[in-house]
Amino acid sequence: MSARTLPLLFLNLGGEMLYILDQRLRAQSIPGEKARKDEWTDVDRKRVMNDIITTMFNRKFMEELFKPQDLYSKKALRTVYDRLAHASIMRLNQASMDKLYDLMTMAFKYQVLLCPRPRDILLVTFNHLDAIKDFISDSPGILNQVDETFRRLIETYNCLSDGEFQLIRQTLLIFFQDMHIRVSIFLKDKVQNSNGRFVLPISGPVPWGTEVPGTIRIFNHKGVEVKRAEFTTAGNYITPQREGSFELYGDRVLKLGTNMYSVTRPVETHMSASSKNLASQAKENIAPNPLAKEELNFLARLLGGLDIQKPAGGETGFRLNLFTTDEEEEHAAQTRPEELSYKVINIEATQEPGRRAELSRILGELDVAEPRPGSAEKGEDLLALMDGL
Repeated sequence: MSARTLPLLFLNLGGEMLYILDQRLRAQSIPGEKARKDEWTDVDRKRVMNDIITTMFNRKFMEELFKPQDLYSKKALRTVYDRLAHASIMRLNQASMDKLYDLMTMAFKYQVLLCPRPRDILLVTFNHLDAIKDFISDSPGILNQVDETFRRLIETYNCLSDGEFQLIRQTLLIFFQDMHIRVSIFLKDKVQNSNGRFVLPISGPVPWGTEVPGTIRIFNHKGVEVKRAEFTTAGNYITPQREGSFELYGDRVLKLGTNMYSVTRPVETHMSASSKNLASQAKENIAPNPLAKEELNFLARLLGGLDIQKPAGGETGFRLNLFTTDEEEEHAAQTRPEELSYKVINIEATQEPGRRAELSRILGELDVAEPRPGSAEKGEDLLALMDGL
């Protein structure tokens, strides 16, 4: 597995999350002069987007994220997105958070599958960051945070070889391999089958730097072409006019990773019976994970950079529903497979014994491996680190 995959996974999933939230907040917003106290306005939407993006691109958070490291479990990564989605006045119920995460993961999985060449995963990431910059174009301070991450991406990834990008792509595909959740947008566009598996096209532009299939060239021992033959291909291929820009600004050419919700369309996902069965089969191994302690230490450093915004004064958090009606959301919560449900974990570490006991209980729920010989007690490093925040 590649030790450089985590930043790309996090940023692309985060970009998809912001696309979905922006679309739903716009759909549910009411003009300011007509809105009741408990209804969304465009001002609230901008505040939510600004708060989440500020938290997502926190400098300490990014420093930890870009350190070479293996990918962590789906549960650990999901915990980070739970905290991130609730980094403002917005509140999501369990079913809506599950649905949001489903949409995020399936969208990015499709983009990874469609990338013409492994290096283009970086262009997909740049498309997400370009769109995020548009969300906060009137907030120079937050814009600088995103640009700083942009420069860090360029510095870290532009120098990698094609082989290293191939390893990154394989690592991402391994992460997504058991996820086959049906998404209505993909079903309507006929790019996803009823079993949740994607339909990959056999036509379109070939990767930059390659030629359209259809020619066989034969060379002699001196490297001179001596014979050429043509054959008919099943697909309709075209040569790209230019390569996408890998700089801070420029035309990415590749459209993967752009906002597919920018046009008015419903944000829906449905889990078929077969998808639920696959999800059950893909339940994470409950055997002790030798990396669990390091994984929790990593999460502690990440969560230490997330300053969750508490509603000021008597202000209550606004609830966002990713379903058409409250009834649909309640039904989804009741029918959701138990192994796919996660709790939003708010860790508030203090010196109070009660708080420490609560944190210990949470650590127990995260399936921390028993300490290896010579290692510290379970969660000890994490508790010490959280107490120092």
